[in-house]
Amino acid sequence: MKVGVFSVLLSSEPFESVLDYFCGIGVKAVEVGTGAYPGNAHCDLDALLKSDHKCEQFLDAIRSRDLTLSSLSCHGNPLHPDRKFAKQHDTIFRKTVLLAKKIGHDVVTTFSGAPGGHPGAKQPNWVTCGWPPDYLEILAYQWEKAAIPYWEKTAAFAAQHGVKVAFEMHPGFLVYNPETLLKLRKACGGNLGCNFDPSHLFWQGIDPNQALRELKGCVYHVHAKDTAMNAANTARNGVLDTKHYSDELNRSWVFRTVGYGHDREFWNAFVSTLRMVGYDGALSIEHEDSLMSPREGLEKAVAFLNEVIIHQKKGALTWA
Repeated sequence: MKVGVFSVLLSSEPFESVLDYFCGIGVKAVEVGTGAYPGNAHCDLDALLKSDHKCEQFLDAIRSRDLTLSSLSCHGNPLHPDRKFAKQHDTIFRKTVLLAKKIGHDVVTTFSGAPGGHPGAKQPNWVTCGWPPDYLEILAYQWEKAAIPYWEKTAAFAAQHGVKVAFEMHPGFLVYNPETLLKLRKACGGNLGCNFDPSHLFWQGIDPNQALRELKGCVYHVHAKDTAMNAANTARNGVLDTKHYSDELNRSWVFRTVGYGHDREFWNAFVSTLRMVGYDGALSIEHEDSLMSPREGLEKAVAFLNEVIIHQKKGALTWA
C-alpha cells in the first residue's frame, strides 16, 4: 500500500511541478482528473487520445519520478436530467475509458449519477426517505428507467476495454452506501465497484471498516479523507446538513485532513481492514479541509498516512 494524492488539489499549477512537489513530501502515487467535476487541468483527454507521443510524455512524467498512476478520475453525473449536461459527462467518461485502455490502466473513478424525479425534471433528485409514497415512486423511476439501463450498457462498454469502474459512494447520488453500490453492481456488471472514501460514510453513521468487509472483492480505489462530527450540532439537528461547507461552526460535520476527524487507532484499523479484504493500492488523499490550506493539509495527511503504513509493514495488525 502507498500514499497517493488526487492532483486536482493543485490544479492551478503545472503538472510536472506538482509531481516534483509530491515526490518531495513522500507521495508515491497520483490520481489525475480527466474532466467533469474534477476538471482536467493535468490531463488533456483529446490530445492524449490523438497522440501516442503525448501519452508517453504523460506517463513518463509520472514514472520518471518513481510514481504510479492510481486512477483516472472523471467524477460526474451522466444521469443528470439536463440532457446536454449528462451527455457531456457521459462523453468524458467514455473518453476516459478509452484513454485508460490506451495507456494500460484499468481503473476509472466516477459517481453513479443522480437522475431527476420524473422524465420532465430539470434538476437531480436525491431521495432520503421512503414516505410519503411519492418518494418510492421516484426511486423506482430513477433505478428502473434511468440508472440501470444506462449503467448496463456503460459497464459493458468499460468491460470491453478492460476497465473497472470505481464509484465513489457519495450522498446526493444514487450510489451512496454499500447497499446501493452492490445493487447497481448486481444489476449491471461485475466490473462495477467502489472508490472507497470513508469521509462520506462517517457522517451517515456507517462504520467504514464494516462497509469494507461488505464490499470485499470490489474495492478498486481508495480516497483518504476524514470527517469531524460536531456532537452538539448533531444532537440538535441530526446529520442531514445543507449549510455551506464554509459554515464550520454551525455544521453537524465538516471534512477534515486525515487524522483530524478520527484518530490513529481508526486509521490503523482502516489500513488493516483494506489489507484483509485484498486491497493493496494507493490511499489517494483528497483535500477538502476548509480549515487548512491545500499544502498544509496535504503535508500533514501524507506524514500521518506514511506512519500508519510503516507501522503496518513492521507487522503490527490492528483489528477492526
